[in-house]
Amino acid sequence: MDPRLKTYIVEDNVTIRENLVGTLEELTCISTIGFAETEAEATQWLSENTDEWELAIIDLFLKQGSGLGVLQACMSRRPGQKVVVLSNYATPDIRKRCAQFGVDAVFDKSNEIDGLIDFCIAQSTALRQTASRN
Repeated sequence: MDPRLKTYIVEDNVTIRENLVGTLEELTCISTIGFAETEAEATQWLSENTDEWELAIIDLFLKQGSGLGVLQACMSRRPGQKVVVLSNYATPDIRKRCAQFGVDAVFDKSNEIDGLIDFCIAQSTALRQTASRN
């Protein structure tokens, strides 16, 4: 079994996405398996590939549509799949709204990247421990 967490990124800013992927692949146990820049692209891929991903990292403001629509589409995901929001607008209201969609965590791009890294490491470890018991 691949020890890396299969991760799908929903981020429309190319620079942020490339830096995020580089950082997470270097510092954690993730493998980026795809990305989307719009709500429609993301919801289509995530729904058509339900068994392919273990973590989705979603920005709220996209080229077209909203990350909130993507979050709503992820509400019926499998129990082991995790969804996190990475946004510049991680306000208390946004965090509350995300919680209503069953998001596992919300991180602010400007000052909570370390929290995202820790989350990815913890999820990868937990997933692999579960797999090794089965």
